[in-house]
Amino acid sequence: MRFSAIAIVAMTFLAAAGLSLVAAGFSVRVIEDNSEYGVRIALDENELPWAEVQANGLQVVLTGTAPSEALRFKALSTAGGIVDAARVIDGMDIRDSGGIQPPRFSVEILRNEGGISLIGLVPASIDRDSIMAQLSPMAGGADVTDLLETADYPVPENWDRALNFGIKALEDIPRAKISIAADRVAITAMADSAEERRKLEVDLARRVPNGVRLTLDISAPRPVITPFNLRFLIDDGKARFDACSADTEEAQTRILAAARAAGMEEKGICTIGLGVPSPNWARAAEQAITALAEIGEGSVTFTDADITLLAAQGTDQALFDRVVGALENSLPEVFALTAVLPAQEVAETKGQAEFTAVLAEDGKVQLGGRIGDATSRTIMETFAQARFGSEAVQSAVRSDDTLGEDWTVRVLAGLEALSRLTSGQTTVSPDQLTVTGTTGNDRASAQIAALLAQKLGEAADYTINVTYDEALDPVAALPTPQECIRRINAILSTRKINFEPGSDTPDAAAAGIINDIADILKECGELSLEISGHTDSQGRAEMNQRLSEARALAVLNELRSRRVLTSSITSVGYGMDQPIADNGSEEGREANRRIEFRLVGLDTEGAPSAAPADAATGTEGSGDQVEGAEDTQKQGTRE
Repeated sequence: MRFSAIAIVAMTFLAAAGLSLVAAGFSVRVIEDNSEYGVRIALDENELPWAEVQANGLQVVLTGTAPSEALRFKALSTAGGIVDAARVIDGMDIRDSGGIQPPRFSVEILRNEGGISLIGLVPASIDRDSIMAQLSPMAGGADVTDLLETADYPVPENWDRALNFGIKALEDIPRAKISIAADRVAITAMADSAEERRKLEVDLARRVPNGVRLTLDISAPRPVITPFNLRFLIDDGKARFDACSADTEEAQTRILAAARAAGMEEKGICTIGLGVPSPNWARAAEQAITALAEIGEGSVTFTDADITLLAAQGTDQALFDRVVGALENSLPEVFALTAVLPAQEVAETKGQAEFTAVLAEDGKVQLGGRIGDATSRTIMETFAQARFGSEAVQSAVRSDDTLGEDWTVRVLAGLEALSRLTSGQTTVSPDQLTVTGTTGNDRASAQIAALLAQKLGEAADYTINVTYDEALDPVAALPTPQECIRRINAILSTRKINFEPGSDTPDAAAAGIINDIADILKECGELSLEISGHTDSQGRAEMNQRLSEARALAVLNELRSRRVLTSSITSVGYGMDQPIADNGSEEGREANRRIEFRLVGLDTEGAPSAAPADAATGTEGSGDQVEGAEDTQKQGTRE
């Protein structure tokens, strides 16, 4: 009995202990679950889903990869707000900062009369002092405001080239916004004239670096046309404009349509500009052109609001009166009409006075025929020398005291008209003035018409037969980058730049080839080019790489020594990585050992391309696209 009582007491104590352990374990699990659940809910509410939670007794362990140190600390603070901070164990990692996407660097440069300002985000390593030193002279004493922010990240590829190109482009544009990124430069600017806009577009397209995309939006104001003029002729059944001006695109379309209805077959040019004397300009021009077409032959000339209709000799008087009367009654207000029907001439008098001036392509001017008295002769010759140069003028005129001051005025007007041409002739007679020739100015005919109308009067009879030759246009005649690379490749397709064996020294024959390439580059101006060196597969790759680089650089240095602009030309070595023939034969290895010139920045259609220029085949490669936004206010439209 005594043993049983002791056993019962012991078992009672053991049962109590077991129950205590069970209760304690249950309590721990409850605490763990509550802690883990509470912390997890708090982390989710604070947008920290990357943090993992695991309770271990009274401890709460946080694991996971924090995007930043600040977020790691936030996770610890959040957990510490739910449980005792002493119970929170930090097992979190920090994401490697090298994996974080770097910011997009960009700069916007604004330039106007008030100065220059820079806004944007740039690499911390940028040399801001150097940038300010380049921009300060452009500001002309005005402020250069630096509002740039920096970030300490690696410099993107092409960033330096794009930035330097954008700053250099600003030198030529006093009013511009230039947006620069590592892969793109966008230029928004205003030029003083259509000619200046064309020149800027050509120059910028030539200088754009390889790997950089250029977007151009250069606008030009409409020209102020003074006087606002138009001259339409029908001669021997052929209709044409000597001059045409319009105030809007709609007016331009209407005027050209009226001219085609009157028999004009060639493409017409009508310049849109400022200075129109009346909003009804197009209506008046349509009516006058239609009236001339009904008469059949002659000319109609507008000088601002003054209209002169000159019919051909022999026009039926009744027809002339009817058409002129209808035109006078229908013209809009402001416009004044002068109509002339020349009387039939008697046979010309033998020995009729005439003056001629012939301008040759070399600039020499031969003067002949008659002029007035000695004073008039001196005035005429002095005027000619001022226009063409004293050494260029050769005079063989003779004085005729019967010719009055009006004759001298006509002669001087003819000479001034001739000075607008590259070559040609002007002939002055008592009843006619004729100007013929060629020019590189597509506005020359209109300018001459305005000049003669002003000097001789609206009713004067004159003939202008001027041909525009694009080859004489100083902007349009400039070789395109594609033409330049094509000419270089034509040389390299038949003649090869060779070097001394195993050396970067060009051999004796290479000098003549480089001379010819230098001549082309001087004519073409500044181009974005890459000179690439290539080797065959013999030898070690590292050695071939260094040799190709050295040979490309040697050609570049040879061009520099010949005074070629090389600031936009780079040299690159490709070693044996770009063969154009099989290295298994001597002929193939010889073809692979080569120097190539590659155009970068533009292709033949202005579209992106990166194919190399193959010296053997003459094919072209190029770089990135140049986009040009057309000016919506067209300066002159060709139909």
